[in-house]
Amino acid sequence: MDKIETPPLPNGSFLAGTRAAEAALRDIFEPTPLQRNDYLSTKYGAEIWLKREDLSPVRSYKIRGASNAMRKALARDPGQRRFVCASAGNHAQGMAYACRHFGTEGVIFMPVTTPGQKIDKTRHFGGAAVEIRLVGDYFDETLAAAQAFCAEAGALFLPPFDSEDVIEGQATCALEILEQLPAGTVADLLVMPVGGGGLATGMTQVFAELSPATGFRFVEPLGGASLKRALEAGHLVTLSHVDNFVDGAAVARIGDLNFARLRIFDPSQVLTPPEDRLCGTMMEMLNIEGMVLEPAGALSVDALRDLPLAGRVVVAVVSGGNFDFERLPDVKERTLRWEGRKKYFILRLPQRPGALREFLSLLGPNDDITRFEYLKKSARNFGSVLIGIETRDRGDFDALYARMDAAGLTYLDITDDAVITNLII
Repeated sequence: MDKIETPPLPNGSFLAGTRAAEAALRDIFEPTPLQRNDYLSTKYGAEIWLKREDLSPVRSYKIRGASNAMRKALARDPGQRRFVCASAGNHAQGMAYACRHFGTEGVIFMPVTTPGQKIDKTRHFGGAAVEIRLVGDYFDETLAAAQAFCAEAGALFLPPFDSEDVIEGQATCALEILEQLPAGTVADLLVMPVGGGGLATGMTQVFAELSPATGFRFVEPLGGASLKRALEAGHLVTLSHVDNFVDGAAVARIGDLNFARLRIFDPSQVLTPPEDRLCGTMMEMLNIEGMVLEPAGALSVDALRDLPLAGRVVVAVVSGGNFDFERLPDVKERTLRWEGRKKYFILRLPQRPGALREFLSLLGPNDDITRFEYLKKSARNFGSVLIGIETRDRGDFDALYARMDAAGLTYLDITDDAVITNLII
């Protein structure tokens, strides 16, 4: 399935370089586990194997690319002792860990808006080896400041994905998978997140050479599908808007090097699950499997919903577990909305005694008001009310709306209207 013609490997040495990178990584951490997941295997009637990159030292595969790029830079110039990156997430943590391991100095630029949890974790992984500088409200400003510092201080910039050395380092994940699969087992399908494209580029090259029967599926969040849009257009595309909820994987423009090698794939091989559904997968894996996954880390698991899997051997890359639990209420909220068990609507109520009581009498036994707020009370005869309702079964809303229609109430369901909900919820 999904047999493709692979591009020539750079100088015929990519696989050899990846093997060398893998050997060097063993000085830093052991291979992350490849685990057969019984729950998902039963659910989909397939053999589902999870590559647990969430169990790396920094709980992300980003350590692979950062470590390899730094190792090779030091081999080329042992006197290079200062490295720089611009990142608010896993790449920063991977570089911080690498700096501590190699005994180098790291200067990490982050946006001012970066959550304190991410800053603290980066500082923890790097210790005294790293300095964190908060610059700019937006990543473009942070990146410009990092590159300017490199020019002034003679430091070396470590890109997160658009780099041969980073791609080579990420590709070590593929070698581990092939070494860890049971003897005689060939993966029918490899499912992996994209983001900037470093992991996908490296892994497809390794599998194309060592496991050519394996097909590929790539996963991007709906609000940041830069690879899919580029494949559809036939050239690199910069997205005009990105939903940053799936931070790390929602990328406005895939890397140049990465797209040059991924452009041979068909857009249909790129899956784009919606962010709210992804939240449901995060909650499912947390509640049933006890796995803490960040939004980007759950992409490949969520994408299994959209694939014909019965009887197949499938490897899904769990790319990261750096989840800030302060985001849990938002994840629960998005999950309920995706499941259809929570809705928001604006209700027009007459301004007279008993009007609210009449509306409350229309609620069913499982309907729970989670939000109630007057939006406008200045009208002489009517007022607007924002109402949030949560129920046990999505079908309960059909019955509620039928009762509201019979009562002659005027209302507007705004649950899926991103413009309105972002303004008032």
